[in-house]
Amino acid sequence: MQTACQAVQHQRGRRQYNKLRTLLKDARHDCVLFANEFQQHCYLPREKGEAMEKWQTRSIYNSAVWYYHHCGDRMPIVMVTEDEEAIQQYGSETEGVFVISFKNYLDNFWPDLKAAHELCDSILQSRRERESESQETHGKEYPEHLPLEVLEAGIKSGRYIQGILNVNKHRAQIEAFVRLQGASSKDSDLLSDILIHGTKARNRSIHGDVVVVELLPKNEWKGRTAALCENDSEDKASGESPSEPMPTGRVVGILQKNWRDYVVTFPSKEEVQSQGKNAQKILVTPWDYRIPKIRISTQQAEALQDFRVVVRIDSWETTSVYPNGHFVRVLGRIGDLEGEIATILVENSISVVPFSEAQMCEMPVNTPENPWKVSPKEERERKDLRNTHLVFSIDPKGCEDVDDTLSVRTLNNGNLELGVHIADVTHFVAPNSYIDIEARTRATTYYLADRRYDMLPSILSADLCSLLGGVDRYAVSVMWELDKTSYEIKKVWYGRTIIRSAYKLFYEAAQELLDGNFSIVDDIPEFKALEEQSRQAKLEELVWAIGKLTDIARHIRAKRDRCGALELEGVEVRVQLDDKKNIHDLIPKQPLEVHETVAECMILANHWVAKKIWESFPHQALLRQHPPPHQEFFSELRECAKAKGFFIDTRSNKTLADSLDSANDPSDPMVNKLLRSMATQAMSNALYFSTGSCAEEEFHHYGLALDKYTHFTSPIRRYSDIVVHRLLMAAISKDKKMEMKESLFSNKDLEELCRHINNRNRAAQHSQKQSTELFQCMYFKDRDPETEERCMADGVIYSIRTNGVLVFIPRFGIKGAAYLKNKDGLVISCGPEGSSEWKPGSLQRSQNKITSTTAGGQSVTFHLFDHVTVRISVQVLRCHSDTIRLEIISNKPYMTPNPELCHQSSLLLKSELVKEVTRSVEEAQLAQEVKGKVLQEEYQEFCQTKGRSLYTLLEEIRDLALLDVSDSYVM
Repeated sequence: MQTACQAVQHQRGRRQYNKLRTLLKDARHDCVLFANEFQQHCYLPREKGEAMEKWQTRSIYNSAVWYYHHCGDRMPIVMVTEDEEAIQQYGSETEGVFVISFKNYLDNFWPDLKAAHELCDSILQSRRERESESQETHGKEYPEHLPLEVLEAGIKSGRYIQGILNVNKHRAQIEAFVRLQGASSKDSDLLSDILIHGTKARNRSIHGDVVVVELLPKNEWKGRTAALCENDSEDKASGESPSEPMPTGRVVGILQKNWRDYVVTFPSKEEVQSQGKNAQKILVTPWDYRIPKIRISTQQAEALQDFRVVVRIDSWETTSVYPNGHFVRVLGRIGDLEGEIATILVENSISVVPFSEAQMCEMPVNTPENPWKVSPKEERERKDLRNTHLVFSIDPKGCEDVDDTLSVRTLNNGNLELGVHIADVTHFVAPNSYIDIEARTRATTYYLADRRYDMLPSILSADLCSLLGGVDRYAVSVMWELDKTSYEIKKVWYGRTIIRSAYKLFYEAAQELLDGNFSIVDDIPEFKALEEQSRQAKLEELVWAIGKLTDIARHIRAKRDRCGALELEGVEVRVQLDDKKNIHDLIPKQPLEVHETVAECMILANHWVAKKIWESFPHQALLRQHPPPHQEFFSELRECAKAKGFFIDTRSNKTLADSLDSANDPSDPMVNKLLRSMATQAMSNALYFSTGSCAEEEFHHYGLALDKYTHFTSPIRRYSDIVVHRLLMAAISKDKKMEMKESLFSNKDLEELCRHINNRNRAAQHSQKQSTELFQCMYFKDRDPETEERCMADGVIYSIRTNGVLVFIPRFGIKGAAYLKNKDGLVISCGPEGSSEWKPGSLQRSQNKITSTTAGGQSVTFHLFDHVTVRISVQVLRCHSDTIRLEIISNKPYMTPNPELCHQSSLLLKSELVKEVTRSVEEAQLAQEVKGKVLQEEYQEFCQTKGRSLYTLLEEIRDLALLDVSDSYVM
C-alpha cells in the first residue's frame, strides 16, 4: 500500500523508506505497490485532530476491505500491524479481512520457519526492554540530538558541518574523523577532516553515519595521536604527544544512520559472570573494532560463546552507554575457515546466494546434445571477423572468465588495424530481466583469497560469454586504424562482431614469445596438434602480432606519460585454482611487460568508448573519475623521500610521476617501490559517476592522465561495463538514425546506480584484503616463531612513529607495526651482533629516525628504509580477526642460514601458504567425517539412540520392536 510506504518514511526516516522502495522495485520479490490514496473508493480524508498514525492505519484497513470485495470476497486479506488498538478495533469487523500482529502472522501462516520465529522473538524482546527502559528515569549519558529543521538551517548558515563519520580502527575509543560532504565540502574553508575526540563527542553516532558536527573553539582543538597502538579497548590517551592541533568538533545530530548487520562474539563464561546481576542482557563485542559493544537480550549466551553471531542494532537512547540490539543468526565457530569467510562476507554486506530457478531459466543452453550456435540473424547483423582477423587472449593462467581479446593486422594501404574485442554480455542479459537485476544487485564478481563469487552464472561467465580459444563467440569490438610508422589514430570503428579466438595465452607464455624464447610453444595447447611447417608459420604470425601490440602499447603509454600518467605500486595477489576448483596457488603478481601491453590496449578502449558515449549522451553516460588527492596526504611521502635525499613534487600528476621516476636508490630498489606504494596510499579512490551530475572539468582521471575514462572491457565481472555496453549500442543506433532498443537510465537513476556500484566495489576490495590476511594468519598460526625459519624475514622500515616503526616484508607482502617500546615501558636494545632484547630506557623520535637509549647508555637508531630482521607471529583474538604481529629481533638485514631459501621466490612461499592452510582445514574436516562415521558404525552395531530425550529413545524402541529380525538368526 502507498500509505504503508509513507508510514515507514514518516516513522522510520527516508533511508528505511528508500530501502523498502528498492525491495518493491526488485522483480525477484513479485511485489506490487497499490496507490490506494489515488483510488476513488480507498481514499479517506484525515479527520480534524486525528493523529497521523491513526489515519494511516484507518486508510490501510479501508483499502484492504475494498480489495477483499474487489476480489469477489474469495481471497482473504491479511493486514499485519503492531498496533494493539487497531487489532482490537478491526480484527473481527470484516469477515475475510484479518488484522493480526506479525507474531500471530508467523504462528498461523509460517509455523515451520524457525529462524524467522527466533528473529521475531528477539526483536519483540528488544522492543519491550526499550519501552521499559524509557519509562525508568536514568541520568543521561549523551545530549539529545538537535531537531532536523535546526540541523538543516545550521548547515545552510555554516554554523554546522555535514559529513560521514569515519572511526579510526586502531584507536576506536578515542579517534574518529568527519569527512566533509555535500554543501559543507564546497562552502567550508576547512582543508582537513574534523577530529571527533572520544566517544562522548560522537554522541551515539556509529562508523559510516552521516552526521552533523559543531566545531569546538580553537583552544579545545586536539591533534591526531602519532603513536602506534594495539586496538584500544579502554578510553585512554596513553600519554603520547599528539601531532599539530586540527579542527575538532562534536556531533550534534545524525542525518542518516548507516546501521547494518554486525558480526559479534559473545563474552566468555567468566566475562558473563562479571557483567553483573542481569544475565539476560549481554554486552557483545563486534568483530569490527570501529563499532561499539552492543547490548542484547538472550538466554543463549553460554551456548553461543564459541560462535560468530549476527546481530542488528535497534536503538541507542541518551540514557544508555551502549546501543541496544537483537540476535539474528549464527554464522559458524570462531577460528573455523568457513565461519571466518562468512564473517568477512557479512561485514562487507555481501550476499552470495545461488542463482534462482527463474534466473537460470533465462540462460541459453549449451550442452553436448544441444550445442549453442551463432544464429543466422546475428550473422547478418554483425561484422564477421572469424576468417579475417588473428584474434587471441592473454590472461592469468587458469583464467575461465575471458572478457577480452586482441587483434592487430596490416591493412591494404599499409596502415595497421588494432582491435580490442570484448565479450558481448548484453546480448544474453536483457535489461530488467531477472538475471540483470541480480547482476545489478551484486554489481561485481567478488574475488577472495581461495574462491570467487560470480556476478553472472557460469554458463555465461565461464562459457558462452568467455572468449575461449577455437570457438565462435559474440563480441563488441573497438577497432582503430593506425598510421604505420607513428601509430597515430586515423579513425575508429565501434560495433558488434563475431570472433573465433585462435589462442588462449597466459601472461608468462606471451612474455616468453615476446623475449624470443620459443620453447614455451610446447605449453600452448593450440600448437600441439599442428604439423611442423604449419606450426612455424603460425608461430611467426603470433610472435609478430605480440611484438607489434607491444610496440603500439609503448607508444600509447609514452603519450600518457607525457601528460602525467602515474605508475603506482601495490601488492597484488592472484589465486590460481586447479581443475577441481581447489586452490592451487596464491601468487603475487610478477611485473611483466606483456601485462602493460594488455593494460594499455584496455585503457585505450575504455578511453575511446568513454568519449563516444559522452558525445552521444552528455547527461546520462557512466564514466569513471579519479579526483586529484588532497596535498596534505602527500606530506609523509615527501618527508620519507627527503630522508633519502629525494624531492617529490606533488603539484600535479606530471610532476609527481617525474619525481617518482627519479627517486631511485641504486643500492636498494625497495626504496622506489615503497615511495610508489605511499603515493598510492595518498590517492583518492576512482569512482563511477553520471555525466549529468558533474561539470566536465571534474571528469578527469588523475592517475591515468586522461580527460575521459570509463570501464568497458570486463562486462563478465563488472555491472558498470554492462551499462556502458548498452550506452555504446544506443550511441551506435543513434549514429545510424535507427530506433534505440536499449532503455537507458536517467541521470538521477544512473547516479544512484553509480553510488551502489562504488559501494560494492569498496566491499569487494575490503573482502579480498581481509581474506588474504586471514590466510596469512592461518599459515603462521601453527608455527613456532622462536624456531621456525620461515617466521624470520627481512623487513624495510617505511614510517616512524613515537613508540615504534611500520615495516614492510617483501617476502610475504605484509605491512605492520613493530614496537620499540613495550607495554611494560621497556625499550628495544641491540647488542654488537644486532640481536635485540628489552631493557629500561627511553625513545627519541625525529622526522626520519628513532633512537632507543637504555638506562645503561646503550643506544640504537633506526632510520627510514633501514632493513631489519623481523620475527612474524600471530596474535590470536576471540572477538576480532587474528592479526600478524611483527617483532624486530635484529637491526641488521635478515640473512637466511639456508642458501636454498635465498633463491626461492615469494611466489613459491605464497603458494605454500595457501596450500598449507587449505590442507590443514581439509584434514580437520576429514577428522570430523571420520568421527561421524565411527559414531554411525557404533549406532548400527549397538543401536545407540540418536536423540537426546527420553521420548526419542522410547520412539526408537517402538520402531525396533516392529523390525523383522528373524533373518538375523539364520545360520
